[in-house]
Amino acid sequence: MTDFFDIALDFFGNGITRASAWQVFTFTMIVTHITIASVTIFLHRCQAHRALELHAIPSHFFRFWLWLTTGQVTKEWAAVHRKHHAKCETEEDPHSPVTRGIKKVLFEGAELYRIESKNLDTIEKYGTGTPDDWIERNLYTRFSWQGVVLMLLINFALFGVIGVTVWAVQMLWIPVTAAGIINGIGHYWGYRNYDCSDASTNIVPFGILIGGEELHNNHHTFATSAKLSSKWYEFDIGWCYIRALEICHLAKVKKVAPKPKLATVKMIVDGETLQAVIANRYEVMAKYTKSLRKAWANELEQLRKAQLEKNFLKSSKRLLQREPGKLEATQKQQLIELFAHSKALKTMHDMRLELAQIWERSSATREQLVAQLQEWCVKAEASGIQTLQEFSLRLRSYA
Repeated sequence: MTDFFDIALDFFGNGITRASAWQVFTFTMIVTHITIASVTIFLHRCQAHRALELHAIPSHFFRFWLWLTTGQVTKEWAAVHRKHHAKCETEEDPHSPVTRGIKKVLFEGAELYRIESKNLDTIEKYGTGTPDDWIERNLYTRFSWQGVVLMLLINFALFGVIGVTVWAVQMLWIPVTAAGIINGIGHYWGYRNYDCSDASTNIVPFGILIGGEELHNNHHTFATSAKLSSKWYEFDIGWCYIRALEICHLAKVKKVAPKPKLATVKMIVDGETLQAVIANRYEVMAKYTKSLRKAWANELEQLRKAQLEKNFLKSSKRLLQREPGKLEATQKQQLIELFAHSKALKTMHDMRLELAQIWERSSATREQLVAQLQEWCVKAEASGIQTLQEFSLRLRSYA
C-alpha cells in the first residue's frame, strides 16, 4: 500500500516524464509556438484570406492541434476576422481599439471575439468556404471544448501537477497574443510602412513570437498576401514555414504582395506604367512620404527663419506625412499656416492629393487615366522642386 501511494505521489508530482523545470519550460514554448503557427498559417492566411492552399496532411494536423489547444471553430474564427477587415475601425468592427478603446481590446479581446462568434449573421455572411466535412461537424464544432480538456489530461499525465500550469499558459497564449496584442496594440502603437485606410501598425519588424503577425500594417495593406514581411529588415517566421511546406509540396502559395519592378525611365507614360503604379500604389505613396521628409529637410532652415514655434514645426512635420483624408479640420488649418511659409511644401502636399485621385477615379477610362498620370509627371518635373522631380522620374520607370 505504501508503494502504491509513493508511486501515486510521484506521478502527481512529476508525471510520466519526470521532466526538469527547464524541460517543462522548453515544452511549453514549443507547443505554444506550434499553436501560433497553426493560427497564422491555417486560420489566418489559409482560411480567412485564401492566400495559400494546404495539403490535407498539414491541414488536418492544424485543425486537430487547434482543437486541442484553443477550442476555436474554424468557421467562427474566419468569419470574425473577415468582418474585422470589412468593417475595420468602424462601430461594426468586432474588436477595434479605435472605437472600443485600447484597454477594452487589450484585456478583453478574447471576450469580444466570443461575443461576435455568437452572431449568426456574421457567421452566415463571412464564414463561407471553411471546412465542412464529417470531422468538422461531428467533432471540432460539436465538441469544441472537449479538445482543451483532453489537452489538460495529456499535460497532467506528462508532467503531473505542473502540467496544469502548462495547460493554463497554452489556453492564455492566443487570447493574450492574438486577441489582445495583435488586435489591440496592432491598431494602436508601432510603425507603419503603408498609410492604408485603417489604423493598423507593425508592432516590431521581427515576426517570431507571434508567427509574423507582428507585421500587422503590412497585412492590412496586402490582406491576401501569404507573406507578411515587406521591408528587407523585417522577418516573418510564418512565411518561412509556408515556404518549407511549399518545397515539400504540402502547400501552394496563391498570392503575395506585389513587388515594384523598375525599368528604363519612359518619356511618355503608357498603359503599362499606369497599371504598375496602381498595382503598387501603397508602395508609391510610401515613397512619396519619403520624398516629403526630404523636402521638409530642405525647407527647414527657411521655416526656422520664419520664427515658427518648435512644437508647431514638430507637429506639422508629422501631419505633412499623414494621409490628407484622415486629417481633422484643425490639423488642415495648421498645414495651411505652414504652407504660408513654404510654397514647396504646399506644392508637394497638393501634388500628393492629385496623384491619389488618379486611382480613385473609377469612372475614368484607361486612356484618361494614362493622360492624367502623364500630365502629373510633366507638372511635377516643371515644379522646380528637386525631390518632386526625382519622384516623378521614378514613377515613369514603373513596369
